[in-house]
Amino acid sequence: MGVRMRNQFLIFSAILVASVAWGQTSNSQAPASSNAGSQTGSQTNDQQSMPGMDMSGKSGHDMSNMNMKDMDMGSDKDDDASTHAMHSMEGHMDMGPHMKMTEVRKPQAGDAERAQHVVEEARKAAQKYLDYHVALDEGFKIFHPEIPQKIYHFTSARYAMEAFWDFNPEHPTSLLYEKQADGYKLVGVMYTAPKRFTEDQLNERIPLSFAQWHEHVNFCRPPADMPMAERWKQSMGPDAKFGLKGSIHTEEACDAAGGRFVPIVFNWMVHVYPFEKDQAAIWSVERQHGDGD
Repeated sequence: MGVRMRNQFLIFSAILVASVAWGQTSNSQAPASSNAGSQTGSQTNDQQSMPGMDMSGKSGHDMSNMNMKDMDMGSDKDDDASTHAMHSMEGHMDMGPHMKMTEVRKPQAGDAERAQHVVEEARKAAQKYLDYHVALDEGFKIFHPEIPQKIYHFTSARYAMEAFWDFNPEHPTSLLYEKQADGYKLVGVMYTAPKRFTEDQLNERIPLSFAQWHEHVNFCRPPADMPMAERWKQSMGPDAKFGLKGSIHTEEACDAAGGRFVPIVFNWMVHVYPFEKDQAAIWSVERQHGDGD
């Protein structure tokens, strides 16, 4: 079985089980490179998944209505989609119509205790993975290690699937690492929840008086026949039309431009920085947005 076929099989399996894992790209298609993946060697090819990514154009599914027509295995022309999305998320505080966030709620009885429990469990999990080799040994995979990033997401497909059905704060979907000369430094964790969740359901996992979950929305993928360099320019340039930085944010405008509209790109997600000292820093919205998830 070739590398591409094996990767597609892995993607198919993850979607089939929980519809929470997607993403694959060829290193040769990335416009930038670094030695970020040098510690992982040959593992790079299989370490390019991001939790909750759904580029199918569907609005999200649960297992009760999933069928083969909902599976989008992509094509050679679509392989750069995850790379575009990842780079587009850098600095997404200014995305406006491409970002949906939960409303901050007034504190309710028990919120502080519930939030503190999540922090303590997140800190316990983080302590375990201070050595990034432990994370790799347990199946966490790096999202595009070959591309320079501010924060590298080490994602567990197993925990992503678990998060689709249940919430266990000891099992973060992703671990957040900063790249250093001798490896990676753990700075936080990320939890995910199905895109179909209401804010009340998110509040049951982590009180919204403390945490703000977010989704990436209104994504217009460039036309499939657009040359690679132009796709990148039109998605990442100062006058971008497509992607999460693009001016297009409605289905009508996307159709008119020959693109493909995706209402919701990722599942709900939230960062926690359990090693920080105060609540504002632990649940910092500004920091998690700057981390470009």
